[in-house]
Amino acid sequence: MDKILICDLLTRGVIGLSEKERSRPQDILVNVEMETDIRDAALSDSIEDCVDYSEMTKAIFLLVEKSERSTLEALTTDIANLCLSHPRVVSVTVRTEKTSAVRFVKSVGVEITRNK
Repeated sequence: MDKILICDLLTRGVIGLSEKERSRPQDILVNVEMETDIRDAALSDSIEDCVDYSEMTKAIFLLVEKSERSTLEALTTDIANLCLSHPRVVSVTVRTEKTSAVRFVKSVGVEITRNK
């Protein structure tokens, strides 16, 4: 299976359990691997036969920006469901990371894989 990649999308959204965490948006790093068959797109060279990664990136960015989830688990699942709503995506792996949640670590995060 072929893959469409969105790497290191830096977003900002309200996420967390504590009042302090929820008082302002936090940086959330998003990585996505969407499995699809690109043969039609390769033959036609047409965006209509593709998973438009530009449009998908914008949709993920807006989803995170508007979301006010408590957990990364819920937000990551929302992103996976958004990707799977595209008719050409058959499977997706999503990793989300909070880059300032825990002292002395670069990030903490969640990674899930979902299939249609």
